Amino acid sequence: MSQRVTVVSTRLLSENWGRLTDSTIDYTRRDGTVQRFNREVYDHGNAAAVLLHDPVRDTVLLVRQFRYPALLNGDEPDLLEACAGLLDGEAPAVAAAREALEETGHAPRDIRFVCDMYASPGSVTEKVSLYIGTYDATTLRHAGGGLEAEGEEIELVELPLADALSLLGTPAMTDGKTIIMLQHLALERAGLLPGAR
Repeated sequence: MSQRVTVVSTRLLSENWGRLTDSTIDYTRRDGTVQRFNREVYDHGNAAAVLLHDPVRDTVLLVRQFRYPALLNGDEPDLLEACAGLLDGEAPAVAAAREALEETGHAPRDIRFVCDMYASPGSVTEKVSLYIGTYDATTLRHAGGGLEAEGEEIELVELPLADALSLLGTPAMTDGKTIIMLQHLALERAGLLPGAR
């Protein structure tokens, strides 16, 4: 814990799929004054995501699935995303590969790390480890579609990378982790990242 923060109290508000707490903290500002405030924090664990890319055909394999919070916000609830899921005790790269297999039916090769990210660090503890992996006809193991027991009903969407990139900045592409990975892949393909091929 940072020496600038003292947790005064923490109260459990809810514990279902995740854990919602309300904490009172004393925060020592840079000028030395102490400010007390409350923060509600949601914790359901860390996650991993992988963008599947076929470098020969220059396509990406995405998934479309229902997201209730997007509906609550008045947006299209069927989001176009890269494969992702909670770590469930696994190393992030292992979890990313598992999610790809569950959701798309592909066992990706050459999984490489992009970055770790917090999508909403003001209220959610989830850190997502992002990867890019290779897929093609030889990596297909089954039809995909996700796990019905987990409420998943996943549609596979394969697009040329250029078409996926053209969706950036439109209502059709609003998932943050997917946007980051698509942009990273585009920079790699353009040779604009250190060590890019």
